Amino acid sequence: MSNNDSALSKEQQKLLKAFKKQITHADAATITADVTPDKQVSATPEPDDTDLFKTALQGVRAFDHGNTAKLEKSPHRKPDARTLARRAAAEGPRETDHAALSNTQAMLNPVASQATLSYRIATLQHKVFESLKAGRLRWFEAVDLHGCTVEEARDAVLRIIQMAKDENQNVIKIVHGKGPEAILKTHVNSWLRQHGDVLAFVSAPENQGGTGAVLVLLKRAEKNPGFK
Repeated sequence: MSNNDSALSKEQQKLLKAFKKQITHADAATITADVTPDKQVSATPEPDDTDLFKTALQGVRAFDHGNTAKLEKSPHRKPDARTLARRAAAEGPRETDHAALSNTQAMLNPVASQATLSYRIATLQHKVFESLKAGRLRWFEAVDLHGCTVEEARDAVLRIIQMAKDENQNVIKIVHGKGPEAILKTHVNSWLRQHGDVLAFVSAPENQGGTGAVLVLLKRAEKNPGFK
């Protein structure tokens, strides 16, 4: 105790001690109040990049199948012969005058129901004809003439040939059927031999219709004088 404290009475000394004690408790409380918030802040860890990324992606939903389009291979088409015939009749003759395809040859040269049809121009390469005969040349379109009249069948044949020329394709398939009298088969055989754009035709392989259909090889459009 200092000299100044010894000069005070006992009562005064008690009061002084109590005052010093109050001051000490007040300072300690102030220090604690100043330090505690800092400790609380420092005790909470800062979020890392992973937490921030997860927070940013909240509410985002992945696509079910991604953005890749599903592609399906389209099968060969077989246009309705009567529809083709009606279109041909409505549009009229185009590059080929169908009136030039006479039915007289068909009547003079009938073919048997099970006969194998075969025709090629003299300048066609043998290996190309053999590929056509074997069914190795992919055909562009096919038309089924079952149920058609002779005139409907002729218009449908001309129409599908024109469609192939418009697309610059050179192989088509014509399903004429067999039938007891092979009427449509006989006429198709005659018409194709008269058509100026036909290079060759042959009865299809068994797995593509056999003697009930023909595969037809046409001139490509760029080789035709009328191609634009």
